[in-house]
Amino acid sequence: MASYNPGWLVLVGILVTLSLPYSHAFWGNENKIHTAVFLSPKFVLGPGSVENRFYFNVDFPKGHIALKSFDAEVIDETGNPVPLHETYLHHWVVVRYYVRKGVEISKLDDLKKVNRSDYISGGNSGICQNGILSQFFGLGSETRKTSTHIPDPYGIEVGNPAEVPSGFEEQWMLNVHAIDTRGAEDKLGCTECRCDLYNVTDDEYGRPLRPYYKGGLLCCYDRTQCKVKHGFEAVRRTLYLRYTVKWIDMDRFVLPVKIYIFDITDSWKRTPSSTEINAEHKCKIEYDIESCDATGLGNDGCIDTKRISLDVPFGGYLIYGVAHQHSGGTGSALYRECLFDFGDFEDGQLMCSSLPTYGKGEEPGNEAGYIVGMTTCYPKPGTVEISEGETLILEFNYSRIRHHTGVMGLFYILVADDLPKPMHTLRTVVQTQDSIMVVTVLWAAVALIGVVAVIALAVHYQFKREGEDGYEAIGM
Repeated sequence: MASYNPGWLVLVGILVTLSLPYSHAFWGNENKIHTAVFLSPKFVLGPGSVENRFYFNVDFPKGHIALKSFDAEVIDETGNPVPLHETYLHHWVVVRYYVRKGVEISKLDDLKKVNRSDYISGGNSGICQNGILSQFFGLGSETRKTSTHIPDPYGIEVGNPAEVPSGFEEQWMLNVHAIDTRGAEDKLGCTECRCDLYNVTDDEYGRPLRPYYKGGLLCCYDRTQCKVKHGFEAVRRTLYLRYTVKWIDMDRFVLPVKIYIFDITDSWKRTPSSTEINAEHKCKIEYDIESCDATGLGNDGCIDTKRISLDVPFGGYLIYGVAHQHSGGTGSALYRECLFDFGDFEDGQLMCSSLPTYGKGEEPGNEAGYIVGMTTCYPKPGTVEISEGETLILEFNYSRIRHHTGVMGLFYILVADDLPKPMHTLRTVVQTQDSIMVVTVLWAAVALIGVVAVIALAVHYQFKREGEDGYEAIGM
């Protein structure tokens, strides 16, 4: 009878297991990625006009799922992408909410009439108060070339029946802020919502603007008009925000992440002589950049740098990060505070950075002078842990060569409470800024070793069997 070492089978089993795709080997069966493409309600823009509406109960995937990405762009009624130099996408955001069953909300006017007991915000985990920056996803001109992908095994959990209040249902709101700059006297001024170009002195509620308010969201609200060149004419056209959502079914292998958005205008201050975290985070969303004079060029490179320190009321592992900037932006970074032994502030340890990509041409996604993408941050899992109560430093940089109004400095991060179990015993997926570099070569090599081992075992067993058969024949 043939004999062999059972240890070989154990080794082969291990090698075959290792040769499986990573998700199969350690996170269970592969969870199929679903994709759906939706259109916002149509909006019609002419030269200089503005769309800034809030659409409620928009199309969105249903069920208990984990969101993997959300991408969007402005298209015309034939489905063709519209370039930024024609229609500037100031921003879009998608926000979750809960509404009592039977209550209909399709626009902001409906919400104003709804009894507040019939509507519950379902915003993110962010630190800004009063529902400000409560979106799950949101970008601006950079939307076409900015990754929103959430790496495995993570996802944004939505649709959990246990989290939906009794008698309510989960719905989604989409805000689209677009500005038609065809024929504009000052395209950049229109995109920066300069009040003089819009001939606006009151906000959308009829309240007078502050005397020092020169531009921003208060001057380019829905149905305002930016100044166009005398005699310029162009047709009004129907546009849509086309958005693509990817998701997987929620199961025990998916690790939920929480969404936090930091704002460089946050006025939070540490309470003097106290170690407690002050919960008051007042986020103003926008600010102005003053131009530098000739003497400043040689000193600081004509860059406006803003920094704030925040004691964060949460902890976990940083999974993803990206910044949002307007034209003139030169980059952003998130640091953890470092102190010398004698208490002086050091620049800090870099946790995540995000840099703008400017276009160089005319086609959609490469428009010259516009930010068409922001680099994203994917730390290697487990390498960037945030401790509850620790101090983080947020930094935003803008060019000061010219005056800018209504710019933003938002930093969006995803944080997980847990790491995948194999993280503690095996090397895992390596994730780097702006990409997810799966170690494909390593797994291919392991798979090859497994195949070779199986063949070697088969050959070894065959030779041994033939030898034993021959010996028995001779002895007869």
